[in-house]
Amino acid sequence: MVAGTFTPFRRRPVRAINAVGERLDARGLSVVDLSADTLRRRAAKATGLPWTCEPQADEALDVLCASIIEEAKLSLFGSLVIRARMHGILCTRLRVAELIRTHPEIADTPIEPPIVIAGLQRSGTTMLHRLIAADPEVRAVGSWEVIHPLPRKHEKPGAPTIRVAQTTMAEWTLRYLNPQFFAIHAVEADGPEEDVLLQEYSLLSQVPEAMLDVPAYATWLRRQDMHASYAYLRLLLQILHLQNPRARWVLKTPAHLEHLDVLFDVFPDALIVQTHRGPVRTTASFSSMLAHGHSMFSDHVDAHAVARHWLELNGSMVDRALDVRARHPDRFVDVRYDDLVDDPLAVVEKIYAAAGFDLTGLVREEMERHRAGHAQHAHGVHTYDLADFGLTVTEVESVYARYRAAFDL
Repeated sequence: MVAGTFTPFRRRPVRAINAVGERLDARGLSVVDLSADTLRRRAAKATGLPWTCEPQADEALDVLCASIIEEAKLSLFGSLVIRARMHGILCTRLRVAELIRTHPEIADTPIEPPIVIAGLQRSGTTMLHRLIAADPEVRAVGSWEVIHPLPRKHEKPGAPTIRVAQTTMAEWTLRYLNPQFFAIHAVEADGPEEDVLLQEYSLLSQVPEAMLDVPAYATWLRRQDMHASYAYLRLLLQILHLQNPRARWVLKTPAHLEHLDVLFDVFPDALIVQTHRGPVRTTASFSSMLAHGHSMFSDHVDAHAVARHWLELNGSMVDRALDVRARHPDRFVDVRYDDLVDDPLAVVEKIYAAAGFDLTGLVREEMERHRAGHAQHAHGVHTYDLADFGLTVTEVESVYARYRAAFDL
């Protein structure tokens, strides 16, 4: 890595596609239209449903598409993937709106107080999330549900075979395109996934800036009231709950740290589990993850700029979380990464006690079975160095000074 540049892993077919894209760009030609109006028209045509204007969501789409076109420096392959992703999001939004129009009672479905895991990235949140999701009575958002939250026509209740199969194909494709990414974050089609990916359907989420260089959208997003994003998350959880009801949900995403006050407005009795790990380690690891993720869509990734953006954002997020904790001190359970690694079931027992759950022998067996099948480094060892991303230990510790002091990190 030199001067912030990141050299991505590329399969030969992808290199060939991107080379064509560069030649077209040199001639001022573009074959992928990512304008907001075009995406709206394509979604309406594909679903046969009219586009209904929703001021904040429409503004979000306009800002996001302009930011992608002007700032993201997408490769041709990246443009094709992002267009398909945006098309899927907008089609799902239209279908959700139609579902609620015809079945408004769905919005009255109760959601029991969830356990919400909200620690910094790379602090054990995924490990803990998947462990709790092994409880047969606990519901998590599945990877296949993130991509296909609505049931298909003629799909038998409780048998989403086609949706799971399609997501499995997507997992295999990702594994082929970027096998190194699985050493950082293993994606499992039938495993739990972050609910921020459901918030992406609201068009108000951190997902775009985690994948792409979209500073204009990121700046716009910081100024938004996020209640619509969390209301949409709740609505999708209600839709998913009716397809496969369980006693309680376990949610997870570091992004919740930024908006815990809004989360409490929408999920008033949620229990927040905040994981903690030394921020020098989490910053180095997450910066590597970001660089690998961005490189799937662009051949021009400035890893230093991406790492610095997220260092500043994460520092702001944990400070905002501390402010919310001061107002709701009894709504949090703290988990240290080392404790989670050393004795994960003891950590789960502490969380269940706070949530009013029993950690029965049967549940312990299921969790132990999950642990046995998900050994650390099963997909390879993730190596990283803070200096590779233009950051220093002193700088990181300074950004996280208040957080480090609060939890003796």
